[in-house]
Amino acid sequence: MKLTPPTNVVFWISVVLGLLGLLGGIGVIGALAGYAFWLTFAGFALLVLGLLVKGL
Repeated sequence: MKLTPPTNVVFWISVVLGLLGLLGGIGVIGALAGYAFWLTFAGFALLVLGLLVKGL
């Protein structure tokens, strides 16, 4: 299996999702507390898709 680097847009979107999930999880952004796991999961899943799918 050959991995390709994700595009800059995919990388930064995944970083933002991960940070929002982290900040929601530790309580800095209380409105996101209920979605913290899913935001972090979506960020990592998007990053993995960016690695596996060429051109994404």
